[in-house]
Amino acid sequence: MAIVLKVITFYIDGFRTMKVGRKLWVIILLKLFVMFAILKFFFFPNYLTSNFSNDQERALHVMDNLTRADSLSNY
Repeated sequence: MAIVLKVITFYIDGFRTMKVGRKLWVIILLKLFVMFAILKFFFFPNYLTSNFSNDQERALHVMDNLTRADSLSNY
């Protein structure tokens, strides 16, 4: 347990003392936000809600695609 605490304090002290690293972390977090929050709406539309009207049709479509024998042969 002492080793875990030493590792945690090592990283906490490192983040406290860095100056340039904070700016880099802000840039990294902004890029992740843009990639996952904003671009998701443009490149990954909700296929199931746009093509099927209710939950039962969506569930049947997913079940058919997951259990279809020819879809498993590609792996």
